[in-house]
Amino acid sequence: MVSSHLNHILVNITIIIILLSTTSKAQISSESQDSIVIPITKDIRSHQYITQIGQRTPHVPTKLVIDLGGRFLWVDCHSGYESSTYRQVQCQSVQCSTALSTGPTVFATAECSKSLCNTFPENTISGVGSSGELVEDVITVGSTNGSVSTVDRYLFSCGPTYLLDRLAAGVHGMVGLGKNRIGLPSQLSARFNLNRKFAVCVPSSAQSDGVIFIGGGPYTVRPKRDISKSLIYTPILSKPGTESEPSSDDQYYIGVKSIKVNGIRIQLNPELLSIDSDTGFGGTKLSTIVPYTTLESSIYSALTEAFLISSNSYNLSRVEPIQPFGVCFGTENISLNRNGPVVPNVELELQSEMVKWRIFGSNLMVPVNDQVMCLGLLDGGLEPKTSIVIGGFQLENNLLEFDLAASMLGFSSSLLNKQTSCSGFNFNPVLFDSS
Repeated sequence: MVSSHLNHILVNITIIIILLSTTSKAQISSESQDSIVIPITKDIRSHQYITQIGQRTPHVPTKLVIDLGGRFLWVDCHSGYESSTYRQVQCQSVQCSTALSTGPTVFATAECSKSLCNTFPENTISGVGSSGELVEDVITVGSTNGSVSTVDRYLFSCGPTYLLDRLAAGVHGMVGLGKNRIGLPSQLSARFNLNRKFAVCVPSSAQSDGVIFIGGGPYTVRPKRDISKSLIYTPILSKPGTESEPSSDDQYYIGVKSIKVNGIRIQLNPELLSIDSDTGFGGTKLSTIVPYTTLESSIYSALTEAFLISSNSYNLSRVEPIQPFGVCFGTENISLNRNGPVVPNVELELQSEMVKWRIFGSNLMVPVNDQVMCLGLLDGGLEPKTSIVIGGFQLENNLLEFDLAASMLGFSSSLLNKQTSCSGFNFNPVLFDSS
């Protein structure tokens, strides 16, 4: 028992050492606390959200698929990865201890093999994982004041080329924004002495931009309006580990207590809305890799039935569904306002009736073609691991702030209702082109 406690203390000490030792390499201003800013685009074909950072020496623009609950950054190192600043991480090093301390998962985050620190990168879209080395290299990021900063010895994982299967064309890997110590938010906030917060706003089209802020607000939209002042907050929940899935601490869960359609509460099994302490099933999580919100079958049935009943007062014409959707309407009677298609809205009630995430038409109705719009919700079956997975389409043009220190989520609901969007943030984005 004493030995286990001592090992736990030593691991925590090594985490502090590595974070302190590497911050000296980053460009930090003690007077300015400008947030790190990283652009987001949407790949329409794959419904994936893409960011781009600078990596390697000499600098190479690197496109990555964003995984909100991903554990760390991984790239394909087997297809011509060359860099003079690339370093393999040795076993028993403080860097390897940092990776090991992130906690067990289906694949352990890291292990030692032949004196090298091995990680287990995973393509969370295809569900394929692999063994890969924990390595260090330079990355380049921008800040809200328009400057560019270089981070030496950034920890990430090397994966094989086949892990790129089903990712958007032109990407080199995935970047995880999970809660652990080697996730992008934690590494960058430590390197630049920023608050352990980050915010995400994913765009709704290839023609508009989104953004990741690391370090906290203000989140200023043109003309000089700070969205952080209107955020609503709810706790970020932790999913208990089970024998088959020891830890899900990288994912972001929230406590949905009930659901309303046009102000009318629908009848649901409350046990599905909470996370079962024995099995880990149930609850609600946020995801950027699931295109559309997926609901346990009884929740899906109750919500779509209530939506159809409410839609009668909007004179909507139901048409044959188009896969993968189950409820579709003709566009001839659907009008538009600043919140998108005028249809019944959905409210997720969180820790109290006063705390509501409102979902309007722009985040509910998917234009399938010129004649048909479909309700962007999917039936997830009878026994999914998570009862409600709020997918990317429902997150678009919503600002989400993740306070990792306080375990709180701040959300804006649709920015369109505030007459702005993810493209409206007032900063000078640093985009890394290939020139």
